[in-house]
Amino acid sequence: MESFLSRHKNLIALAIVLVGQIMGLAMQVKINSQGGMSLMRLWSISAITPIEKLLVHGQRGVFNGWSNYFWLRGVRKDNEQLRDQIEKMRLDQVRLQQDALQARRLQALFDFKEQFISETMPAQVIGSSGTDQSRILYIDKGSNDGLRADLAVISPDGIVGKVLRVLPTTSQILMINDQLSGVGATLEKTRLQGILAGQPNGTLIIKYIMKDEKVEAGESVVTSGGDRVFPKGLPIGKVVESSGGKDMFLNIRVEPAANLSKIEEVLVVTKVVERQRTEDETNGPVKAADILAQRLPTVPKQAQKLDPNGKPIPDDPNAVKVASPVTPNGDAPKTMPANPAAPKASQPKPKTSGEAPQQ
Repeated sequence: MESFLSRHKNLIALAIVLVGQIMGLAMQVKINSQGGMSLMRLWSISAITPIEKLLVHGQRGVFNGWSNYFWLRGVRKDNEQLRDQIEKMRLDQVRLQQDALQARRLQALFDFKEQFISETMPAQVIGSSGTDQSRILYIDKGSNDGLRADLAVISPDGIVGKVLRVLPTTSQILMINDQLSGVGATLEKTRLQGILAGQPNGTLIIKYIMKDEKVEAGESVVTSGGDRVFPKGLPIGKVVESSGGKDMFLNIRVEPAANLSKIEEVLVVTKVVERQRTEDETNGPVKAADILAQRLPTVPKQAQKLDPNGKPIPDDPNAVKVASPVTPNGDAPKTMPANPAAPKASQPKPKTSGEAPQQ
């Protein structure tokens, strides 16, 4: 570096002098178009302005970026809060939909209960056996709630099963499509009776109906009440097909009315209540003969005859009463003697004071 300066010191000195001269001239020269601004000032401004703009824009960009960063952080926080609110609203909507569906199912259960007039207890299904060998449901009611074995379990669509085992707070329900289940069934149209039994594959078959009987597909099947578990007349399902078996009986396949794979709420029939007969049911329908009897005139009751002492006179046992045709004015029946042809017995004449007795 020192060798460079020592070798070119004359040129460096000349350059410094020239620069000084130029700067001196620039300070003296005025530019009228710029309001009398010196040339040196113009050069200085022209040189510094780009740097100043760069610094200002950089500072502004940094400030805006920093501000946007904090603003975005706030927006992100607001977005997270809004997202949480939306998720909560969605959960509330799903919960309301489930409550509405449950309300409909419970209303259907209530309507079903009112239709068959039984004392029932609602229960929630809390689990199932989950195997093909046994079809068991678990409900949230047990012996503490008054349940016992062999009570019918139903749904709004039809029967589900019966109580198999009772624990203090839960119970096991044997479904009707289990192999160990048996329900007394009646074909609603033909009134044929048989036993509804479950099969290993979960289907329902009605047994013990003779082959010579005619059973059509689509016929409704209801409980017969013969098993003393299910009340009479509860819906079971519909006949899908009927075919001849190996023995003398038909194999009647039945589709259950209740969707046994999607049971959530059930009713346990704790007591069957007799339906109170209304006045119309007690009196029965009004018959035409009853109306005619009300409109026809009746025979008035004959007044009792009295003697002079006011005591009733007994009727003649030999007299025969013959009722005359009924007339609107209500004439009393006439009394005739037992033997109309026989002459009347002579009555002794009353004695007078001037008449002597006959000898």
